[in-house]
Order: sequence, then structure tokens, then C-alpha cells
Amino acid sequence: MRTLHKWVGLIVALQFVLWTASGLVMSVLDHETVQGHRHRAHAAQTVRAWPQGTLTPAQLLARAGKPVQAVEAAWLQERPVYRLSHKDSVWLLDARDGRALKIDAVLAGALAAADYVGDGRPATPQWMQDATLEVRGHAGPFWRVDFDDGDGTTLYLSAQDGRILERRNDRWRLFDIFWMLHIMDYTGRQDFNNPLVIMAAAGGLWIALSGVWLLIASFRLDEFVPARWRPSRALTVFDNAGDKLRSLESHRGDTVYLAMARNGLQLPSNCGGGQSCGLCEVRVRGAAPAPTSADRAHLDESRLRSGHRLACNLALDGDLQVEVAGGAGLWTQREATVESVTAVAPFLREIVLRPEQPPGPEFQPGAYLQVHVPDYRLQRDDVVYPDHHRDDWAALELPQALHNKDAVRRSYSLALPVDKADGRLTLLARFSPGAHHKKRASFGKGSTYLYSLKAGDTVRYSGAFGDFAVKPGEREKVFIGGGAGMAPLRAMIHARLDRGARERIHYWYGARTLRDAPYAAEMAGLARTHENFSWHLVLSEEAGQGDGLAQGLVHEAAHAHLLSRHADVAACEFYVCGPPAMLAATRQLLRKLGVPDQQVAFDDFKI
Repeated sequence: MRTLHKWVGLIVALQFVLWTASGLVMSVLDHETVQGHRHRAHAAQTVRAWPQGTLTPAQLLARAGKPVQAVEAAWLQERPVYRLSHKDSVWLLDARDGRALKIDAVLAGALAAADYVGDGRPATPQWMQDATLEVRGHAGPFWRVDFDDGDGTTLYLSAQDGRILERRNDRWRLFDIFWMLHIMDYTGRQDFNNPLVIMAAAGGLWIALSGVWLLIASFRLDEFVPARWRPSRALTVFDNAGDKLRSLESHRGDTVYLAMARNGLQLPSNCGGGQSCGLCEVRVRGAAPAPTSADRAHLDESRLRSGHRLACNLALDGDLQVEVAGGAGLWTQREATVESVTAVAPFLREIVLRPEQPPGPEFQPGAYLQVHVPDYRLQRDDVVYPDHHRDDWAALELPQALHNKDAVRRSYSLALPVDKADGRLTLLARFSPGAHHKKRASFGKGSTYLYSLKAGDTVRYSGAFGDFAVKPGEREKVFIGGGAGMAPLRAMIHARLDRGARERIHYWYGARTLRDAPYAAEMAGLARTHENFSWHLVLSEEAGQGDGLAQGLVHEAAHAHLLSRHADVAACEFYVCGPPAMLAATRQLLRKLGVPDQQVAFDDFKI
């Protein structure tokens, strides 16, 4: 329901934008100009006397020789005429002798010129048998007369009785486009009650009703009852090895995330318990409650069957036992000193930290730290970048003041094995500029903080956490990444090669341009040193030149040059990390190729 609400809401919102924009444009356009009144000759106010000696309607009907529903007396220029009609047929007769009159090109041009006021000269009248959008709602045939007056004036006349049917111009044509968008009739442009309008109205009603339902469903009754009035519940926390960490007391209705946080056990989270990041994963011992939509959105089916749930969505309706990853890292806050900050790409920065305590075994390649981002107030100049990246940063239009009102935590993966970095913690942070508006600007709170760091600064963090790691064994391995996904994949590849791995290892990395690809020279060097390792850089916005370079999207390039030609692609192991769109497209590709899910490890940064 939440997913449907979001996507239907987006579609309806886009239509609301079209309604608003088209209505605004139509209100701005001058109505008199749109209707063609500017070049219309107004009829004389005096009433002409009907001439003597004309046929009477009774005489006319006697001579008609076919059914007639209506007879009208009219003037065709200086000639008195009768206009006869039956159903869709219309014809003119001379009122003096009853002869049938034909509207030819010469007469049509004269009638159009008499109706027109302005400097434009009429073109040769054009015969039209069928109606177009400009003369919709009328039955043909027609005469079309264009005027070269700069306004694109066109008059449409009935070829049956010479009446002016429509006056069109360029301003009307612009109005008509927005009219079409406004009423959502993209074919006839005149039906207010077309199916698309009805669907949009039904969608808006559904959005309102489902929004009310989701609002009500998001609350628990216990949230409105003070904690002291709710029964106590026991929460026992174990680590993954089965060792007991803590026994906690909370109250019915509290979530596991909240109960642990109140007792100093801070589970990893980028969203603060908002069910949107998926980091606060725990495993329920015993019978687990039915998974919620948030659980299903962040956890695969195998983990759900094993009792894994999101702690921020797991209520303590009774006593509960859970297993968590991280151990003492859940309540231990560590400190490190910034040793170096290096811009490896315009918006990717390597930050090397020297921890106060030596990293433990949990700091494996693929693991991530939860950096504690304090409340801060920075100036734009506090975000430092090298001169050769100045043009890239100038295009961001960052606000003058960058501030974070509340302390938050953000996750960053290790970009190098700690033993290879002499016990240092190497992070790779991508700057998230967000959006800039006249009244407000959004930006990545964590990335802005990290990009303001300088050598000697102190950083607080928790962890390491995570289960994104290279599996034991010597299966052929394919790494596919992009953006900041370079960090965990780089650490994994270094770890495998340094340990003398003999299996075939492929690394496909996607970037917009060569300047946006960090560690490209390092990866190329590894490929020259290790025969079993190949490096492939794929550029999406510039042509690849040189060894290992390709152009396009990284998952498509990997498929075209490796996977589609591989003898047994389902036997390989895949490690994927990068932007959400790339990650989703790559996983979908691997499913189509028949690669089992258990052979695809990925890290989605919990975005």
C-alpha cells in the first residue's frame, strides 16, 4: 500500500502540476486575441430590409424536392438567400429565383476578406473535405483561407453555406496545446469527461483515502499510553555467536530499536528508526512475528524466513529474544584522529583515520563504520577542495551557511583492508549536494561534515558493522560497482590478491567521466601485476580510450563483454555495490542470466 501510494501519488502530482501550469498560461493569454476578435470585422448594426419579389418559404419548400427541416433567410454578401437544412445537410438557394448556390474558391476568398480586418493579405483558399483539430466540432467540407499578418490568422468557412466557422491564430494554437493538457483529452481536445480525467480524479481520491489509512496504520495504540501504565516486557539481546549481551526491561508497544537505544545499545541506523534505511536488522529467536512491508522492502525472503526483522519495526508485544551483529560496538563509542584527506575525484574524498584503539577482527573488507555526525554550523568556505576541482564545485551553488541541527549517524565502508593500511581506517565519502532553492537548500549532512575535516581533527564512530564480505572458496569472482561503491569492492579485491588468490577476478566499475573514477591507475596497476585480475572502467558520458576502457552503463558493458560470452556464468560469485539504479539493474540482469541469489552479494548503502 505504501509503494502504491507513493507511485500513484507521483503520477497524480505530475498531473496536478500540468493542471496548474496550463491553467496559469491560459489565464495569462489575452482572451480577445485567442478568439481572433482582433482581426474580425464586426457586422453593421442596421438591419437590412428584405427585398420585394423574393420567393416565399412555402414556394421554396414546394420546389425543394427533398425533405427540409429548417429554412432561414440570410444575406450572402449583397444577395438574399435561403439556407435550408436537413439533418447534417445544408444548402443555399437564391431567394429571388430559387437557384442553388455554390461556394467556390472565389466566393470563399471574398467572404473571408469581408470578415477580416488587418494588414494581412489572403492566400488562395484551400479545399478541405475532412475536419482537423482547428475546425473540430464541424462537419465538412470547408474552405481554409490563411492571412499573412504575422499572427498566423486562418479563417475556416463552410463550403456548404459560406458561414465563418472558426477564426484561428498562433495565440489560439498555443492556447489549444495547454487546453489539451488541462482537460487531458489528447485526441479530440474537447471532452471534459474523458477516461483520463476520470482516472486522475479517481487516483486523487484513492491517494487521499490510502493516505488516511496509512496514517492510521502507522500508529500503535500503545504509543498514546504513558509507559508507566503499560505492562513491562523483557528483551534479551544476544550476539551472532549466541552469547548473551544484555537483559533489558522495557514496556509493551516499544520497538526493539527504541528499547535498546534507551539502554545504551545503539543499533546502526541512518534514518533514526524511520524504517527507511534497513540497517537495524536483528534476528528473532523463536517464533518471529509476520514480516511487515518495511521488513519485506529491506530484507530478502531467505532472511525473513530465518526470523530477521527490522528492530525499528519490531514491537515488544511480549518478552522477546533477539540476536544482533556488532557485539560491544553497539554501546562502544570510539575516537580516531584524521590523518589525511585526499580528493580522489571531484566529489569523492578519501579520509584516513588513525583510531585510538587497534581495530578488531570485525573490521573486515566490506564492513562499514557508523560515523557520529555532530550538530554543526559551517560556512561554504569550510568545504575545501583543490583548485583543479573548482569548476565542478562552482556548479553546485551551495548555500552560504551549511548547518546540521541534530546529531545523526552515517555509514561509510572501509576502502582498504586495515592490515594493508597499517591499522588505519580508510573511508571513501561521496559528497551529496542535494537540491538548492531560493528559500532553502538541502545537502548531505554526513558528507558535508566529512568534507570539512582536516588533518588532526577528531572523529567519533561506532562499529564496524555489516555482513557484506567475500565468501570463502575459489569460485570465479565478478565485482561490479560505481560511485562510492568503489570503497568496499576495492578493500575486498586488495584482500584477495594480497592473500594469493588464484581464482579469476574481474572488476567492472562505472563512472560518468575518467575524472570521476577514483583509484583507476591503482586498479590498472593491480591488473598488470596479477594475471588473474582484470580491470574494466566503463564511462557513461565520454568515450573510453585506452586499455580496459569502455563506454556505456557498467552492467550493460559487463554483460556485453563478459557475461554473455561466459561458459558458466551461474557458477561465478558476484559482488555488487553502487548507486541504487545501477544496483537494481545489475541484480535484475543477473536474475535473467540464471545466477542464484545466494551467489550475489551486494551493499546498497541502505539508501
